Amino acid sequence: MREKSSQSSEFVLPVRVYIEDTDAGGIVYYVNYLKFMERARTEYMRSLEYQHYALAEENFQFVVHSCQISYRRPARIDDALEVSARLTHLGRATLVFTQSVKRGGELLCEAQIKVACVSADGIRPRPLPTPLYERFKAEYEGKGVGVNG
Repeated sequence: MREKSSQSSEFVLPVRVYIEDTDAGGIVYYVNYLKFMERARTEYMRSLEYQHYALAEENFQFVVHSCQISYRRPARIDDALEVSARLTHLGRATLVFTQSVKRGGELLCEAQIKVACVSADGIRPRPLPTPLYERFKAEYEGKGVGVNG
């Protein structure tokens, strides 16, 4: 099975905008949206009971392969944001997440982020370990219980 329509749950991470996230005008610096999205994907993984340090011990890691992002409206210092991650493609060695950043339901930023599984020692493509693949598959098919959506 390479791809099918996703029924996966949406994981949502609350994020507060701090001064360190903004430019001199108090607006979130564009690259920080990607940092917020990285945090949401990391917490999504944690909700599936996997953590980055454990992945490295199993000789694999995830790397961002590509990203398509659209900025709609600016976030500002002290805004309370909701950063979401939804798995929209599950392959044996790749995952695609649809992510968004919202403020009170208003869409500020959205992205499609393709993540590849690689060996930690050689940074070469490798299949996801079977237990992790099965967890993602359950989430993807809407049968998982790990996400908060």
